[in-house]
Amino acid sequence: MPTFHIELFEGRSPEKKRELVEALTRETCRVLDCEAGAVDIILVEVKREHWATGGVLWSERA
Repeated sequence: MPTFHIELFEGRSPEKKRELVEALTRETCRVLDCEAGAVDIILVEVKREHWATGGVLWSERA
């Protein structure tokens, strides 16, 4: 069934990541009418110095 691949800055607590995956799973099951065990979520934490927007590294933003 659905697999979500989510990239986000590192540093969020396990509780916040748990809250995110529970909410995504719940809403996916509601919309797609599937079981929670069918939903995969992959969280990839990225350092701010490895991510840029508009030519500027996030680690160098004010």
